[in-house]
Amino acid sequence: MAAVPEDEESLLPCGQDSEDSPRARRLEKTARWQVPSEISSDVPSQCHVAFAQVLSRHGARDPTISKSLAYSQVVENIKSNVSIFQGDFAFLANYSYALGADQLTDFGKHELVNSGRAFFSRYEDLAKTSQPFARASGQRRVIDSAQEFNKGFYSAKTAAGGTEDEEYPYNVTVISEAAGSNNTLDHGLCTAFEASNIGSIAQSTYAFIFTPAITVRLNANLPNANLTLTDTISIMDLCPFETVASLSSTPSPFCNLFTQAEWEQYDYYQTLGKYYGYGPGNPLGPTQGVGLVNELVARLTGKPVIDHTSVNQTLDTNPSTFPLGRSLYADFGHDNDMTAVFAALGLYNSTVPLSTTHMMTVEEMHGYSAALTVPFAARAYFEKLQCEGEEEEMVRVLVNGRVLPLESCGGDALGRCTLGRFVDSLGFAQAGGHWNQCFGASGETDDVEVA
Repeated sequence: MAAVPEDEESLLPCGQDSEDSPRARRLEKTARWQVPSEISSDVPSQCHVAFAQVLSRHGARDPTISKSLAYSQVVENIKSNVSIFQGDFAFLANYSYALGADQLTDFGKHELVNSGRAFFSRYEDLAKTSQPFARASGQRRVIDSAQEFNKGFYSAKTAAGGTEDEEYPYNVTVISEAAGSNNTLDHGLCTAFEASNIGSIAQSTYAFIFTPAITVRLNANLPNANLTLTDTISIMDLCPFETVASLSSTPSPFCNLFTQAEWEQYDYYQTLGKYYGYGPGNPLGPTQGVGLVNELVARLTGKPVIDHTSVNQTLDTNPSTFPLGRSLYADFGHDNDMTAVFAALGLYNSTVPLSTTHMMTVEEMHGYSAALTVPFAARAYFEKLQCEGEEEEMVRVLVNGRVLPLESCGGDALGRCTLGRFVDSLGFAQAGGHWNQCFGASGETDDVEVA
């Protein structure tokens, strides 16, 4: 089976047409960027927020051009070779592939408008008199996401009667994704990492376990289609992509071709790609997030960035493109890079190595999964709090509404660490995070065992 490319999106499975079905509820949860939190996500009553940064993935988009062409070919094969479509497959008789490529869908734009509104609402005391300093990695869909976020922020601010913004539309600092560019929001410099395929190997191992039975069933319902294991993954991909192509996010009929158990396996397959491709399961995965972590430290402490990895020194030494002392910041990028940042921060250090031969539960993974951490429009909030009775400022991190326990710095019952302990816990990033291993002669990083 061909490995899924590393730009493959992290997507939750689609639901059934019934709004009361388990799958529909899971999709709805994704659309609202909400993950159950063991700790209340409310700002503690004795605290106020003095600083907030959001790190956001772009909104829902069409497949990449290469994947869109592949999906179109799978559909064409089915239409050309199958003469009878029955039951849940009946819709295929009149179906035509019409997805675009690479750009935000209208639903994706709506996601980011809502995200901007939510950011204003949560940090209204700060936002009434200021706006976030925004940066975006240089792909069109990411830039558009930043602009849609700003649109939502501004509309919420205007509705709340905040200070009139003569600066609107707000500027977005764009960081180039051209080959060789230093960009903390887009990996590409670490040659040993770019040459590795640990994530693809992990996914392929599990795909050979969970897709054969599904493929047999699909072929039984689509005589003469002769679908492969790769085709099965492609057809599953069409559920979320077709769903987010609709502004109302009406679940695609492709979603009903698979059971709840099969969608859970698909979720796990996507999770393996992130964990072993960009997360703790890849020796150089966390390294790709080091630059942004060091930028976060600079913003939290108000001190210049110290980094020799992926930071763009030209931008970060210029106060107009990397200002310090602001209360609100917003960075926009991709799911893979967010996964690396979370790993560099140690947010999921309690997650044990993921099995590639059997599906682990979210509980076993201590709340980690691609669907819960980096779906379309995913957002992480980094908050600095000033709290009564505390001499030092406190830090909290929320990922899609879930307060992370911050175990690496001894987080308290409210998920807080002192600023000093939080910064001290980031020694991996501040020491360069194995960046010196990026440029070895062999580039071999595939000798790591996967459970």
